[in-house]
Amino acid sequence: MFKVKKLIKNLQAARGNGTSMISLIIPPGDQISRVNKMLSDEYGTASNIKSRVNRLSVLGAITSTQQRLKLYNKCPKNGLVLYCGTVITDEGKERRVNIDFEPFKPINTSLYLCDNKFHTEDLNDLLIDDEAFGFIVMDGNGCLYGTVQGSNREVLHKFSVDLPKKHGRGGQSALRFARLRLEKRHNYVRKVAEIAAQLFITDGCRPNVQGIVLAGSADFKSELMRSDLF
Repeated sequence: MFKVKKLIKNLQAARGNGTSMISLIIPPGDQISRVNKMLSDEYGTASNIKSRVNRLSVLGAITSTQQRLKLYNKCPKNGLVLYCGTVITDEGKERRVNIDFEPFKPINTSLYLCDNKFHTEDLNDLLIDDEAFGFIVMDGNGCLYGTVQGSNREVLHKFSVDLPKKHGRGGQSALRFARLRLEKRHNYVRKVAEIAAQLFITDGCRPNVQGIVLAGSADFKSELMRSDLF
């Protein structure tokens, strides 16, 4: 975390001439090939910049970015951040900057900017320590577990269930069916609670989320809340 804060501080302070500083953020799941095509198109556009000095600087930054992308066959799990360009040092000299890294948590932003500075606003958002909440969505067909942390949502586990439906037959068979139905519902609720404990409680005693949100069928939610299993 400290290294990221220091990196952001240095990037924020950097300044260049013209629009030769590229900020590129690729979100998780995006295709490197798509970004390469976009950079090729940008290279063609930049070739028409009238100022020779600015044109060469921008083309150099795009080329450096393309070279950095060649290091990756696919986008990393948490996305990819690249900063490339020419900055002016305190002594007034030009210095090339080429930085690429995978963020320490998913960065759900797509960004491409050519400017006289690096854009780090989305990196700052990563440093916000959002509290994580668990959620359970359950109904008569199954259950889904996940976490929400800031703008990030992750599905942890899900399973389906086949519960007996109510029927209108009377007599002893109806009583047996009702008992069977209640037993299966209870077993389902028990399974939901047991898996919740495995996912949201670390080492059997320490919660790893700030709270749990229940959603889905009102009957099942109420049954889970009333039970001593949860």
